[in-house]
Amino acid sequence: MRTLMLAIGAASLAVPASFVVPTDGASAKKRHYSYREWRGRDGRMYCRKSNGTTGLIVGGVGGALVGRAVDTRGDRATGTILGAAAGALIGKEIDSKRRCR
Repeated sequence: MRTLMLAIGAASLAVPASFVVPTDGASAKKRHYSYREWRGRDGRMYCRKSNGTTGLIVGGVGGALVGRAVDTRGDRATGTILGAAAGALIGKEIDSKRRCR
């Protein structure tokens, strides 16, 4: 059984390497663009901009934790809510910055 599993593992590594597809110059030129940028029909480069959702969530959670740690009096709800709001705004702004060349 061990030999069979080793043979299957070796074959699975060798098979993808044997199917190398040759490319012409045009398709190789297209490949250097990332998924965030593309060339439009007018020949100009365009860039996708993140909508900031990840930064909003991460910033909100981080801000809530910091706000809770800073507000040490009472039930600490005010610090948590204010920290979450501030962290979400800052996180969204950082995440939605344009990152293309």
